[in-house]
Amino acid sequence: MAGGAAPVSGALLCALLWVAAEAAGDGPGGSPAPGAFGRVYRGAVNISAERVYAFAYSSEPGQVDAVRVYVNSSSENLQYPVLFVVRQQKGVLSWQVPLIFRGLYQRTYNYQEVSRTLCPSEPTTETGPSDQIIFVDVASMAPFNITYELLVTRLKNFQLETNRAFNFTASPSQPQYFLYKFPQDVDSVIIKVVSDAVYPCSVVSVQDIVCPVYDLDHNVEFNGVYQSMTKQAAITVQRKDFPGEQFFVVFVIKPEDYACGGSVPSSIHGNVNRTWNLQRTKNLQVTIVPSIKKSVYVQAMFFSFLSFLSFYLGSVVVAFVHYIRVRRKASAGRLSPEDGSGIMTSSHPITASTPEGSSYGAIDESSSSGGRQLSSPERRPPAGSDTDSSVEEESDFDTMPEIESDKNVIRTKVFLYLSDLSRKDRRIVSKKYKIYFWNIITIAVFYALPVIQLVITYQTVVNVTGNQDICYYNFLCAHPLGVLSAFNNILSNVGHMLLGFLFLLIVLRRDVLHRRAMEMKDIYTLDYGIPKHFGLFYAMGIALIMEGVLSACYHVCPNYSNFQFDTSFMYMIAGLCMLKLYQTRHPDINASAYSAYASFAVVICLAVLGVVFGKNDMWFWVIFSMIHVLASLALSTQIYYMGRFKIDGPDSDLGIFRRVAMVLYTDCIQQCSRPMYMDRMVLLIVGNLVNWSFAIFGLVYRPKDFASYILGIFICNLLLYLAFYIIMKLRSSEKLLPIPLFCIVATAVVWAAALYFFFQTLSSWEETPAESREKNRPCILLGFFDDHDVWHFLSAAALFFSFLVLLTLDDDLDVVRRDKIPVF
Repeated sequence: MAGGAAPVSGALLCALLWVAAEAAGDGPGGSPAPGAFGRVYRGAVNISAERVYAFAYSSEPGQVDAVRVYVNSSSENLQYPVLFVVRQQKGVLSWQVPLIFRGLYQRTYNYQEVSRTLCPSEPTTETGPSDQIIFVDVASMAPFNITYELLVTRLKNFQLETNRAFNFTASPSQPQYFLYKFPQDVDSVIIKVVSDAVYPCSVVSVQDIVCPVYDLDHNVEFNGVYQSMTKQAAITVQRKDFPGEQFFVVFVIKPEDYACGGSVPSSIHGNVNRTWNLQRTKNLQVTIVPSIKKSVYVQAMFFSFLSFLSFYLGSVVVAFVHYIRVRRKASAGRLSPEDGSGIMTSSHPITASTPEGSSYGAIDESSSSGGRQLSSPERRPPAGSDTDSSVEEESDFDTMPEIESDKNVIRTKVFLYLSDLSRKDRRIVSKKYKIYFWNIITIAVFYALPVIQLVITYQTVVNVTGNQDICYYNFLCAHPLGVLSAFNNILSNVGHMLLGFLFLLIVLRRDVLHRRAMEMKDIYTLDYGIPKHFGLFYAMGIALIMEGVLSACYHVCPNYSNFQFDTSFMYMIAGLCMLKLYQTRHPDINASAYSAYASFAVVICLAVLGVVFGKNDMWFWVIFSMIHVLASLALSTQIYYMGRFKIDGPDSDLGIFRRVAMVLYTDCIQQCSRPMYMDRMVLLIVGNLVNWSFAIFGLVYRPKDFASYILGIFICNLLLYLAFYIIMKLRSSEKLLPIPLFCIVATAVVWAAALYFFFQTLSSWEETPAESREKNRPCILLGFFDDHDVWHFLSAAALFFSFLVLLTLDDDLDVVRRDKIPVF
């Protein structure tokens, strides 16, 4: 409120003195008394007496002057408040003292001190100074005298400057606002506001140059854009949004803190009210800095696309090198059945011997493949017909004889080989896995379309209402483009889409080359390598693309209502990877697409329920932990017994319990010293310990971010199974070729870097918008991308390398007979 009296022109001063003389000074009757800036006026008003003050000043050409009025009344009588009316050339501003604010549950807060900035005068183009006059009317309907104080000052620092910090103080009854004009070479600026104190809760608003200025708690949301604030706020403003190339920055202190996550006073009455009011002042610092230029947008887009297009170039180089190797070996007559890449290239009978040490267990190879059902040459379908025959529609019917005893004998041997679990017709199994691909496309279309419609609605609401508390951005690094408020968070998801499409091309290449090899040779008489079923790989590629699409949709307006958009396909990716890893050596007994996607749907439902009820409701965590533990045990049983465990018994109610008791007795008491399937038992024990630890952790600590918690369960189980698979592969004297070894190392390095940036939390929709903004941080890459954008880039590359690991991990087995490949 610092300021000094401005010089008054001679003519205007004479007019004021004449009015004052006619009114005989400060007497009643409504005649204005001349007032001086910076002087405190004290008086008393009642129903029969009111006061009118006139303040005059001159404005220099091109200058914007602002006047601030401070009033105070010792009366707390709400029945007879003192009314203050300020009349200007283009508007009227009025308020009462005590000034009343309403909070939650109709609580009221009364303030005896009020300070308001009047709507500033517009700059003039006249050659000389322009005269301005202000009238302040003071009145009350009280039948007795009510004293008051009045102070009018001119603001010296009303206009904010670029790159210069400005400090000030505000309270609920004494809001502040300032003017900012865009410099000639600046098209966008970021308004940064900081405070050392968390509370009281405040609101920062950007409004156009119009009168009146909405600077009170109950009307600050009527115009412009606004944010709630505790310790930090940031608003990006573009020149194109303000035709006058200038705007007001308004600062309002709220009467209560619940909007910012604070508590409400338990009782508001008597002296408690006054003490509460006196404490609600906040020291603020505002700095306006230029935002990035358009050239940075272009650089960021080039960087995003070129970074991931380099993966395409690398894939082309690898494919070309592989092609040259194949051609050289073909010319030298040294082709192997499959040249280490999963692609059949031989045109003569395979005579490769089994690598030393590839046997697993002590069962003779004739016994492990004795039940093999091979198609005879007369009944074998012609080459190229594996996808055209109408007889090969997917069904649950096995082409091997459906004799339960035969399945039980084969699948419950101590040592199993791949030939034991790849007995079904290859074409039927391949079509079964293609259902994964077609189903995930259907799910993606029906899931993505409503999501896109919803986020467009969210963005429209933000743009129309100006309420920036709806979306949880990192406002210190949120670069708008068009109608999008944070284009950088959307652009950084391009990696998932580009790499997902590249993975589909790699899988398609393998699929096409495999089909060509089948057309060139009678492949059905060959039992070499891992059976080639690409349906799950195609589904993984689509899931990676959709993760990018839905993550981009989520970051259009990240908030509590649409969090699941960002994680749904992550659950699917983790689940599909585990299914693919299991399917590699269990092609005949893997889960169907329908049951797998139904399980993913249950997980997503649990994730939604966890976010809604998981914060404070202990009953939810108890139920979820029980479901988690029981699901782990049920899945472990199915894996341990290769899908041959069934809880059945005599036709009585006690049959199921007798079956359970019998299994526990035979498998846990009689053979407790050494399980029948030792390797599987070790994996399942470790897996159950990990899952039970997760369940206990959730039950005890009840983490707020339930979506990340359940995703962590999936990822830990996937990593555990992958580690077990690689260990067992090396233990069985199998090799890791250079390409899968490179992919494993790249996956580990990139995931480690990605997780580092993931845990750099920049916002959180689990808290209030104001609390979330306390975590906001500036950009770290190209002045355009923040930590979470880097997480998007690195996680896309990490997922791509992870998929390549699964695609190439068993390429070394292409020269090994299936009755020599162990199952684990």
